[in-house]
Amino acid sequence: MKKIQIYDTTLRDGSQGENLSFSMEDKLHIVKKLDELGVDYIEGGWPGSNSKDVAFFHRAKELRLKHAKLAAFGSTRHPRNTAAQDRNLQALIEAHTPVVTIFGKSWDLHVKVALGISLKENLELIRESVAFLKSHGREVIYDAEHFFDGFKADSDYALATLQAAEEAGADTIVLCDTNGGTLTADLCERFRSASQHVKTPLGIHTHNDAEMAVANSIAAVQLGAVQVQGTMNGYGERCGNANLCSVIPNLELKLGMCSIGKENLKRLTEVSHYVSELANLPPRQDLPYVGKSAFAHKAGIHVSAVMKETSAYEHVNPALIGNERRVLVSELSGKSNVLYKAEELGLKIDKSSPAAKVVVDKLKEMEHYGYQFEGADASFEILFNKLVHDSKDFFDLDGFRIITEKQGANEPYSEAVIKLRVGDTEEHTAAEGVGPVSALDRALRKSLTTFFPCIRDIRLTDYKVRVLNPQNATDAKVRVLIESSDGHETWGTVGVSENLIEASWQALVDSITYKLKKEYGYKRKVSATHAAE
Repeated sequence: MKKIQIYDTTLRDGSQGENLSFSMEDKLHIVKKLDELGVDYIEGGWPGSNSKDVAFFHRAKELRLKHAKLAAFGSTRHPRNTAAQDRNLQALIEAHTPVVTIFGKSWDLHVKVALGISLKENLELIRESVAFLKSHGREVIYDAEHFFDGFKADSDYALATLQAAEEAGADTIVLCDTNGGTLTADLCERFRSASQHVKTPLGIHTHNDAEMAVANSIAAVQLGAVQVQGTMNGYGERCGNANLCSVIPNLELKLGMCSIGKENLKRLTEVSHYVSELANLPPRQDLPYVGKSAFAHKAGIHVSAVMKETSAYEHVNPALIGNERRVLVSELSGKSNVLYKAEELGLKIDKSSPAAKVVVDKLKEMEHYGYQFEGADASFEILFNKLVHDSKDFFDLDGFRIITEKQGANEPYSEAVIKLRVGDTEEHTAAEGVGPVSALDRALRKSLTTFFPCIRDIRLTDYKVRVLNPQNATDAKVRVLIESSDGHETWGTVGVSENLIEASWQALVDSITYKLKKEYGYKRKVSATHAAE
């Protein structure tokens, strides 16, 4: 089985993406996670460019990596310096990493305009820089920047830059599509030519400006590349780099090659989400393989087929990447969606029961009105049990009133007064909050905690409001999605109304009802006495 080296540059090239910045501690944590995943090389940063990366490499000396090699990144020497006097090359040596990666110019345009030197002088920069690093005992990876654009402009010169790196002893030469605009057919032609002119193992480094990064990486591997450079989740400058979360499973599951190994592959989704968490960016749901929607099925016909044979609408088993299958319930649902979702949630229903159609019809009616259950499994479960099993409510609302007051330049505050009944017991409670929804939430919890102590464990972790018909201005309908957690489980609920408070109330009630269901079950209405016990 052919081994393909995985070179991760999330911490350097990936961090150049917009709205993305890693602290030094973040970088150290990610290095450990990538090492556990089984990547071969981790590019930690550019020690010659900023103090944070200098500090990172100092701290990184303490790491005890089990598999990966840490790489420091930099450029060929400055034209006015010798290799021995160049501060950038000295910083790479002082980083004390086993691997050093440097880039050099392959495109005559950059040599003449960016560097302002002759083509011959650029070849000397490459030779001397690589040779200097090799003389210090480092494994040297040479990134041929803009190789594919350079080849298009002057193929002889682009190839000459590769030969210069090879003559100086580079261990791997990586062909870079730095602008990310090369189409696959052109990339293949230029890669073949490079492989015929140098004997050094070749790698590939692609950007995604033409949405070709993963495809071009895979094509290069099929032509003999032994190393793929990329980033987790495709992070990177402009449109990003080749997404290793797609490259790796394509290599393992489609081409039958070894990159991180089948066992480590099962951790890919976890690591993808871990990196996005430290990047303080929400995980992209539509990412292939590792995204939450990668194996989500919504259309009734699709679900019906998947229930019979998963390969009907899934190109691989999601468990192989550590992901999971999801069936969504919506206005596009059929009976199959309801049955699958019920089974997934542990809800009981006879497959031949007409109740399934009742649920489907109600779902379509509610989604037409504006409800969305894709992120509100708890609300779906509550609705299902009411329709199928005639489950009872835990409490009944008699009414609530909310007052918002602002005095002078002070911040406004809200007070909610709520009256409800648990069994035969009436509860009348007031609470204040920073806003009307906050006050209502506090009053509801305060009213019920005496009867249901478990409510104290619930925390709202997210609150989203979506305006459904903005053309109606202040009379527009809104959808409220609430995410709640008790520290062990997280669940989502939904409410819809032209009144924001009413929509929020619906979602809040479902959130609490779901928790009470977990404690007491749906079988019957719980009496105040029984709940308190």
